[in-house]
Amino acid sequence: MDGISDVAVGVKRGSDELSMYNSPNSGMSSISDGTSNGSDSKKLRVEEAPPSRVLHIRKLPNEASETEVIALGLPFGKVTNILTLKGKNQAFLEMGTEEAAITMVNYYTTVTPHVRNVPVFIQYSTHKELKTDAGNQRTQAVLQAVSAVQSGGSPSSDVQEALAAASSPVLRIIIDNMFYPVTLDVLQQIFSKFGTVMKIITFTKNNQFQALLQFSDPVNAQQAKLALDGQNIYNSCCTLRIDFSKLVNLNVKYNNDKSRDYTRPELPAGDGQPTLDPSVAAAFSKDSNSLLGALNPLSAAAAAAAAAGRVALAGQSGSSGVLLVSNLNEEMVTPQSLFTLFGVYGDVQRVKILYNKKDSALIQMSDANQAQLAMSHLNGQKMYGKIIRVTLSKHQTVALPRDGLDDQGLTKDFTNSPLHRFKKPGSKNFQNIFPPSATLHLSNIPQDVTEDDLRLLFSNAGGTVKAFKFFQDHKMALLQMSTVEEAIQALIDLHNYNMGGNQHLRVSFSKSTI
Repeated sequence: MDGISDVAVGVKRGSDELSMYNSPNSGMSSISDGTSNGSDSKKLRVEEAPPSRVLHIRKLPNEASETEVIALGLPFGKVTNILTLKGKNQAFLEMGTEEAAITMVNYYTTVTPHVRNVPVFIQYSTHKELKTDAGNQRTQAVLQAVSAVQSGGSPSSDVQEALAAASSPVLRIIIDNMFYPVTLDVLQQIFSKFGTVMKIITFTKNNQFQALLQFSDPVNAQQAKLALDGQNIYNSCCTLRIDFSKLVNLNVKYNNDKSRDYTRPELPAGDGQPTLDPSVAAAFSKDSNSLLGALNPLSAAAAAAAAAGRVALAGQSGSSGVLLVSNLNEEMVTPQSLFTLFGVYGDVQRVKILYNKKDSALIQMSDANQAQLAMSHLNGQKMYGKIIRVTLSKHQTVALPRDGLDDQGLTKDFTNSPLHRFKKPGSKNFQNIFPPSATLHLSNIPQDVTEDDLRLLFSNAGGTVKAFKFFQDHKMALLQMSTVEEAIQALIDLHNYNMGGNQHLRVSFSKSTI
């Protein structure tokens, strides 16, 4: 093929491709090659096309994406524009400088370039630039996305590695601070703003909700990653952590609330897996469009959470907010101590220690998701020297004793407690939910309280203070006990401790170490 024939190709493009050239009449009007017409072009040989920063790439495989074409040019310098001619298996790539284009052509004369293991041909184009319609947001978004991995100089392994990773259409999504449930449908709504979502698989790994999500095009995956990584789905919680997956295709066997192939609606739901309840999807779809901090977790999410409780806990008996805690130390445990410990993971409404089985208790959280959170963090932890077991109860609520009936203080109603950590929408507490750890975070410390005062206070709670560190303003500190069990004990005893002057100490688990 000769060096000018790419102009002739330009004439035949569809209207959407022509807009790249800003041409009111035809694909030719804004391309000045100094050639009179396409018929003369046959006389010119490829070698005679002078160097240009626009390169013509031929013999591309059908499924080649814009990202993969851009990847050919990236190691040599900045890529400033691209036009793909899908039907012709061709593309134009505009480099930032003519030098970069020359380096690229020279390099690929000695090393055959490949896209998806298919050899492709690169030559100078007769165009000196690609005139892009500023309205073509897709192309601009692609170039913007790719500039994140763009690097000058000769081809280097790190650039090629970044590109290899970035050409997967599959994203791996981890959700931090998952205080409210994030379902497959929520992910589909958020990510479909960036392109066609084809498949999603959700699972729990290392106690964290994760998902694999496949777009139809790697470019969309790049755009979604750039836009969404680090954002919150709901106000102050459910933070998205996004990476490219090493997988390039997902194999989905069932369409249910854990996995979905949108290209194959005929797939079965699988054994014992409910297909998604339409009312749940509806609860989410009302608000999910406003994503990223715009949702108030206690309005939109609370309504959705009520419905989604059924989804988040699918396959487990009972999806209420009530937990059954067993193997408690019946000599030591009180409703107040359970309220304090379980209150780290949600707002405890009621606690009932069972009259006939005092090593067990029912704890009612404010919703099923808080119950799930408390269960995943506290099951198997040691409280008063015993390893406690936490499971979901089949009870929907915890009943209070009938009026006038004394149950020896075994049941307590905390509905109106001022100590609920999560009743304030957007509270920082949503971001600071961590598993029990030996290091505690202390806050609301009075100005005149010293490190020695706090070390003494926490040693008296039983245990050894191993390390201590004040924050700059001395209102907060980190304090490390020698074991997680000692830290749990200290939190139960000293959260809300009156430090004098009606200032109450606040204690929570920290993810930091000192």
